[in-house]
Amino acid sequence: MRIVSTNFIPDRSRPGLTTTAIGAVDLQGAGGNWATVGRRSRGGRRVRRQREKRKGKSVGLRIGTLNVGTMTGKGRELADVMERRKVDILCVQETRWKGSKPRSIGEGFKLFYYGVDSKRNGVGVVLKEEFVRNVLEVKRVSDRVMSLKLEIEGVMLNVVSGYAPQVGCELEEKERFWSELDEVMESIPTGERVVIGADFNGHVGEGNTGDEEVMGKFGVKERNLEGQMVVDFAKRMDMGVVNTYFQKREEHRVTYKSGGRSTQVDYILCRRGNLKEISDCKVVVGESVARQHRMVVCKMTLMVCKKKRPEIEKKTKWWKLKKEECCEEFRQKLRQALGGQVVLPDDWETTAEVIRETGRKVLGVSSGRRKEDKETWWWNEEVQDSVQRKRLAKKKWYMDRTEENRQEYKELQRRVKREVSKANQKAYDELYTRLDTREGEKDLYRLARQRDRDGKDVQQVRVIKDRDGRVLTSEESVQRRWKEYFEELMNEENEREKRVEGVNSVEQKVDKIRKDEVRKALKRMKSGKAVGPDDIPVEVWKCLGEAAVEFLASLFNRVLEKLQ
Repeated sequence: MRIVSTNFIPDRSRPGLTTTAIGAVDLQGAGGNWATVGRRSRGGRRVRRQREKRKGKSVGLRIGTLNVGTMTGKGRELADVMERRKVDILCVQETRWKGSKPRSIGEGFKLFYYGVDSKRNGVGVVLKEEFVRNVLEVKRVSDRVMSLKLEIEGVMLNVVSGYAPQVGCELEEKERFWSELDEVMESIPTGERVVIGADFNGHVGEGNTGDEEVMGKFGVKERNLEGQMVVDFAKRMDMGVVNTYFQKREEHRVTYKSGGRSTQVDYILCRRGNLKEISDCKVVVGESVARQHRMVVCKMTLMVCKKKRPEIEKKTKWWKLKKEECCEEFRQKLRQALGGQVVLPDDWETTAEVIRETGRKVLGVSSGRRKEDKETWWWNEEVQDSVQRKRLAKKKWYMDRTEENRQEYKELQRRVKREVSKANQKAYDELYTRLDTREGEKDLYRLARQRDRDGKDVQQVRVIKDRDGRVLTSEESVQRRWKEYFEELMNEENEREKRVEGVNSVEQKVDKIRKDEVRKALKRMKSGKAVGPDDIPVEVWKCLGEAAVEFLASLFNRVLEKLQ
C-alpha cells in the first residue's frame, strides 16, 4: 500500500477533468485499483453522481456539423451517411437552396433550411426522425444563421447552424454575421442548452495560452483574425470550442482539405457549464458527401427526468376488407365468435367488441410506426453501390494521391450523378404512368399529404408558454395553463343583445327507419374514411351485408323510441 498526499488545482475549462480533494489519501491495493478517500463523506462526488444517475436517466446524442458545398443531389446520400455514422443532429452550411420549407431527405431524416440565393450561402439543420416531432420553434435569421429549439424529455436544447463569411469578404458582412449570432444567443434563456455547429472560416490555432477558459490546446496551426473573432465570441457568450478540448491525431482534427492545404475551420461550441456533458469530439474521415470539408461529430449526454413514454397507437388493418378473400374470412370468424349465429346480437356493446376483436385477429394491427419515406423510391441498390464505390475511391485517393486515383474518383463522382438522375427520373415516370389508375390517384394524394406534413416546422403543439413567456414542458403545468386560459375565456363578460322569441313545438309521430333506407345509406357512404370513437369503419357493415342492415335498422329504431 502506498500513501500519496495530493493537492490538485481544478481546471474547470477542461471537460471531464476529475479533481482530488486537498489532503486526500490515495490507496492502491494488491489488485492495482485506486480509491480516493477525502475529508468529505465516503465516496465524495463520485457517489453523488452515481446517486443522481440512479434518480434520472441519460439520453445520448451525436451532434455534428458539415459544410456540404451544395445540397443539390446530395440529400439521400447525406441521410445515408448520418444513418451509418449514427448522427442524430447535423448542422449544414452552404446548402445553396433557395427557400425556407422543411424537406424530407430519406431514411426518416428531415432538413430544416433557409436560403435566399441558389448559388451561394444557405444554412440548415438535419434531424433524425425521432427528434422531428420534438421541434418547438424554428428561427430563420438569415442565409448564414438559423436555430432550432427542441424539447427532449423535459430538456430544452437549442441547435444553431452558422456560416461565417470567407476571409476575403467585406468587414461589414462579417460584423453583420456576428451581430446576428449574438442576437440569437441573447434570445435563448440561460437555463437552456445550446450547441452551435458552424463553418466559421477561421483558425483558432494550436494552444490556448490566455484563452484557457474557452478552448483547449488541440487546435490546428496558427490563429488568424477570423479565428480571433471566434474566440472573442466564445468569451462574450461564455462558451467553449469543443473541437479543441480533445487530443486527437491531426487527421481527426483537420476539417478542410483542398489543393494541398489542410486546416480547421468548422467548429462545435456549447456553454462552458455543459462541457462536462461532452464525452468526445472528432472529425469523421472517409466520407465523400462533401468535396473539401469533413464532418465534425461530438457525443453529448443529457441527464433527463424519467418519463413514461406514450403508448404507440396500433390500428386494425380494416383496409384489407376490400379484398374478397379477407372479407369472407372475416365473416366466417365473426360467425364462429357469435356461436354460429348469422344474426348479430341486439346489444351494441357486445356486438362492437366482438367485431373489433375479430378484426384484430383476422386482419392484424399496424406497428404504429410511420411508413417509409415515399419520396426516396429511387434510392435503389444500383445507386447505393455507386455511392459506396465513390466513397472508397475518395478514401483511396487520400491514402495514395496519384493522378490515376484522382481521375478514378472524379469519374465515379460523375457516374453517381448520372445514376441518381436516372433513378429519380425512372421513379417519377412510373408514378406518372400510374396516375391514370385508381391506385395512382391514391399515391398522388398520399404524396401531397406527405409534402404538406413535411413542409411544417412544428409537427404538433406539445408544450406551451406561461404568462411570462417561459416554456412549460410537464403535463401538469401544461394542463394548469390551459385551465387558467379557459377560466378567463369562459368567464369574461361581454355586452350582448338579448332576444327572446316564442318557440312553437311541433308534436308529430316519426316513422320507423326502414331497412331499405339503411341499405341505401350504406351504399352511398365512401370507403377509406377515418374511423370514429367505436373504431369500426363503414367497410365492416358493407362486408356483413344484410346482417348489418338488420342490426343497424333495429339499433336506430331503439334509439329513436327512447328520444320520443
